[in-house]
Amino acid sequence: MTQQTQSLAHLHLLISGASIAGPALALQLARRGARVTVVEKAPAPRPGGFAVDFRGHVHRKVLQDMGIWDEVHARQTRMGVQTLVDADGTPRLDLPSSLMSGDVEITRGDLAAIMYERTRELDNVTYVFGDSVKTLHETPTGVDVTFENAPPHTFDLVVGADGLHSRTRALAFGDESRYLTYLGYYVAVFDVPNHLELHRTARLHSDPGRMLSIGNGNGVPGHAGACLVFSSAERLDFDRRDLAQQQKILTERFRGMGWEAPKVLEALAGLASAEELYFDAIAQIHVDRLSVGRVVLIGDAGYGATMGGMGTGAAVVAAYVLAGELAEAGGDHRTAFAAYEAGFRDFAKGCQKVAGNAGPFLAPPTARKIRQRDLMYRMLSARPLARFFKKLTEKAATDIVLRDYP
Repeated sequence: MTQQTQSLAHLHLLISGASIAGPALALQLARRGARVTVVEKAPAPRPGGFAVDFRGHVHRKVLQDMGIWDEVHARQTRMGVQTLVDADGTPRLDLPSSLMSGDVEITRGDLAAIMYERTRELDNVTYVFGDSVKTLHETPTGVDVTFENAPPHTFDLVVGADGLHSRTRALAFGDESRYLTYLGYYVAVFDVPNHLELHRTARLHSDPGRMLSIGNGNGVPGHAGACLVFSSAERLDFDRRDLAQQQKILTERFRGMGWEAPKVLEALAGLASAEELYFDAIAQIHVDRLSVGRVVLIGDAGYGATMGGMGTGAAVVAAYVLAGELAEAGGDHRTAFAAYEAGFRDFAKGCQKVAGNAGPFLAPPTARKIRQRDLMYRMLSARPLARFFKKLTEKAATDIVLRDYP
């Protein structure tokens, strides 16, 4: 190891969250010699989930720097066209893959698995599953941390990478209600039987305030994923661990919808645990700053947008910048956190801005708005405008100048 990569060997960091941002940062820090403990409340890495895409040269540079670009390509979904259909299933419009899936698309679970495999084999990275942070107490020399299950420990720095509803953020920055902005929509994702016999394609149907899609992006026969989006004037009060409560909400919201909604709701009723269902508000996190003392936020915990904001791309870019600034500062967190904030915050805001219209675009509130949306889809699918739209979506994904860190 060079002198530069040894510069973080004196640091022991705790990362809360083992989805994407956490393992991405663990990999970047471990390469520079730091000791890293990653704690995750789930009992194991979560499979499946949303398909996420990467766009433009910035995402590519970071994935190449992490050494996972080729593996991401090897495990990409290879999603083809996605088709808008009427209530009776009649195709209306095909959306090309270049419009919907970026340069490369992969399921969130597959990406998390790649990063987990890369980091769990390193001597200076330790994973603790089935546990979570209980309290944080900062001292002049570190952060005293207690856990729900594990013995207490003191770390030099703590990183909140635990998602939109971050426990770390609540402990260090204050209650979630101060930072979460509800955008008027909810989204649910879960597996369903592939009764449409789809293969690397998807179909979507909207009626006012609701959208249902069924897709097969991995090519596995018999497997499909459903995505449900609906509008709600008020935020809903529910327990994300209570499967029956969530099933009831979704069943009520999608009762009477045409196309494949009855079969999808039948599959929903057959889910056995809350772990099989992702259901949450479409919302964003806006914090005044990304660090408080020795605690720093990364990924959705700091600037999350539930969908449509290239959050996964932003997470790996943030990991690159934060680890690089810590190395540049020789582990001085005050200097590094300030540089991370200055170099990354505007980029994160740009990604959030793109995400702001995800709900109304997927589930327009009126039949007229649906027709307008479909017309826009049709125009964007035309070759000249498709190229323009690709550049437009890449603008937010590439609106940062990455330094070459040691």
